Amino acid sequence: MDINTLTMDAARSLVESRRLSAVELAEAHFSEIASRDQTIGSFLALPRERALAQAERIDRLAEKGDPLPPLAGVPVAIKDVLMTRGERTTAGSRFLEKFVAPYDATAVERMEAAGAVCLGKLNCDEFAMGSSNENSAFYPVRNPRDITRVPGGSSGGSAAAVAAGFAVATLG
Repeated sequence: MDINTLTMDAARSLVESRRLSAVELAEAHFSEIASRDQTIGSFLALPRERALAQAERIDRLAEKGDPLPPLAGVPVAIKDVLMTRGERTTAGSRFLEKFVAPYDATAVERMEAAGAVCLGKLNCDEFAMGSSNENSAFYPVRNPRDITRVPGGSSGGSAAAVAAGFAVATLG
C-alpha cells in the first residue's frame, strides 16, 4: 500500500475494514514526514500526542464495530493560521512564535468530530500574506516535485504536504 497516493475514502476504508489501524496510518504518515519534510518544510509543528489520541479513539470504535464517523482515521493537517487548542498557532510569524491557542477553530473542531486525525500545523507565508510561501518567518516551503520551485502560497505548506503524501488532505 502506498500511503502517498491515498484518497480520503481509501484511507477511511482501510481503517473501517481494519486492514490498517488509524494509529498505524498516522504513524506511517509521521514516518514519511520525519524522513522527507526537512527538505520541503511543509510542517511547523507535529503534535503527535493529540493525533495519536484521536487515532486511538477511532480504533476503539472500529474494534467495537460501532459506526465510524465520515472521516474516521483520515490523516489531515491544518494551516498554521487556524487555531488548535493547546497548540502553538503562529500564522508563520515570529511575532506569534509563543502563542498557544485557547480554543479550536470551528473547522478544526468539525474535522476532528468527523474523525479526522490532525497530524500537525502547516507552514504558510507570514500572516497568509504572499503567493510563493517563501515568506514564512521560520523557513520557506519547497515544492516536493521540484525543490527549486515554490509550491505557491499562501497555503504552500498545505499544497506541499498533500503533494508529498505527508497528509491525505489539508485545511489551508
